[in-house]
Amino acid sequence: MKRFIVVVLDGFGIGEMEDTKIVRPKDIGANTFKHIVEETNIYLPTLEKLGICNAVEFEFGDMKFSNSALFGKCNLMHFGADTFYGHQEIMGSTPKKPLKEPFSEAKDRVKKILISNGYKVNEYGNEAKVLVIDDCVTVGDNLEADLGQVYNITGSLDLISFDELIKIGKIVRESVYTSRVITFGGENVSLEDLLNAYEEKECIYAGINAPRSGVYNKGYQVIHLGYGVDPNTQVPTILGKNNVKVYLFGKVADIVENNYGISIPGVDTAEVFDQLVQKVRENESGFFCLNVQESDLAGHQQSSEKYAKVLKISDYKLKQLINILDKDDILVVMADHGNDPTIGHSQHTREQVPILIYNENVKPGYIGELKTLADIGATAIDYFGLEGTENGDSFLDKILITNKL
Repeated sequence: MKRFIVVVLDGFGIGEMEDTKIVRPKDIGANTFKHIVEETNIYLPTLEKLGICNAVEFEFGDMKFSNSALFGKCNLMHFGADTFYGHQEIMGSTPKKPLKEPFSEAKDRVKKILISNGYKVNEYGNEAKVLVIDDCVTVGDNLEADLGQVYNITGSLDLISFDELIKIGKIVRESVYTSRVITFGGENVSLEDLLNAYEEKECIYAGINAPRSGVYNKGYQVIHLGYGVDPNTQVPTILGKNNVKVYLFGKVADIVENNYGISIPGVDTAEVFDQLVQKVRENESGFFCLNVQESDLAGHQQSSEKYAKVLKISDYKLKQLINILDKDDILVVMADHGNDPTIGHSQHTREQVPILIYNENVKPGYIGELKTLADIGATAIDYFGLEGTENGDSFLDKILITNKL
């Protein structure tokens, strides 16, 4: 049996990175795990046994070091602290530095290429404008992320199919250099609904307030298109092309391309864990990756109490998962960045993340400080006897299992 499982606790950092003081001074002092434990006195027996205290070099209350853990810590290679790019990195990509550019500066370029592809394009707004395509799709700034880094393609799926919406998204993606182009839509949404949700910031940024537009209410579909991301060098594509089953759960299902496998989106922590456990039970081999999004959401809400509740659920569900694993299975529990609810702002924090490894026959120890999240993807590919990730070095040889694959 060959199963490699990655559980990403979104936003679960273990202390600021060395470069934080230079590149993100607002994150100085961040340590998501430590501060949540200090504020809530939470006890997480499964994560404790897996070595979370070892990775953060910190004991508090009932949370102690583990004598049976194989653990490490990992730096972020991607710029800033981003869920999308964190997961592209985990899957084996080399992060490319995107351009920060208000959509108002890219608007004419995007409009020209859309018209050349046969679309009808109008403008809407005040000082800063969004584009309106074929009276059913808008293009503008994402006003929830760091301004100038993400564009939204928002559509009415009553008026355009999601496949056609993706075509528009890919055309826009090829003509801009920001980190992400998020292409999404929903049903029971009219062009009027979209335009009524128009917002402008600083007379430079303009976009559609997605929640207010109603696109999330029914039939919501989304794809995240990243800058410089080649899915052919990522774990799901490499494995899928080699007939290895790939299952993605939670937010990772929305943001990582998985054309050869099965993607199961979801937000509720218990539900996505249950889906993971079910698929692991049903399959004797394969690659499985789960993103626990609610931890990140609690960080954005700056609530240590909500974050602790998500961790308690995750800890219990991890125990259930471990109980069904076989001697050759490998489980890696990690994060994609930090999101310290105590740091004084509601954005992600640039932190190192834990690497906690479970295998029935694992030899306890410290695998070291990894330079990139892509080492996990390279290790997963190595586990199945393959290669081809763009980035990362395998540490499979440090996971000493009895039966070599």
